Amino acid sequence: MYELNKIDKQILRELQKDASISITELAEKVNLTTTPCWRRIHRLEELGIIRNRIVSIDADKVDLGFIGFVQIKTSNHSAQWYHQFSKTIIDYPEVMAFYRMAGEYDYLMQVRVKDMHAFDIFYKKLVREVEGLTDVTSTFAMEELKYTHELPI
Repeated sequence: MYELNKIDKQILRELQKDASISITELAEKVNLTTTPCWRRIHRLEELGIIRNRIVSIDADKVDLGFIGFVQIKTSNHSAQWYHQFSKTIIDYPEVMAFYRMAGEYDYLMQVRVKDMHAFDIFYKKLVREVEGLTDVTSTFAMEELKYTHELPI
């Protein structure tokens, strides 16, 4: 594993806040010249530490403000089932986050859709397309209090 130094961490913090920042402005903020700053960013990308540069979109303003959490139990834990299940879920654009869990439920996903009707359509598609689900429980966010992509580096 690559050991991040102080400057690498500063670069990552700044890019998490605004990935569109110019190299010149970023270099100035981390007390480097542009070429060494660019090299560090390039190295962080090559190492896979920076996976991509994204735009943060206000979900409410694009009519995707309904947040559902789906907890799933299954009795099938074969490698073949897991592979097919994972592929199916990853291909659903409504799924924002998807985890294999320890505890009462086997999987957890966060879903973003327009409203309860759209969630119901998603739910029906899920239970129709995925065999072997023994329990599918949904909960819904009443209010989003915090949402960030910024890791505490």
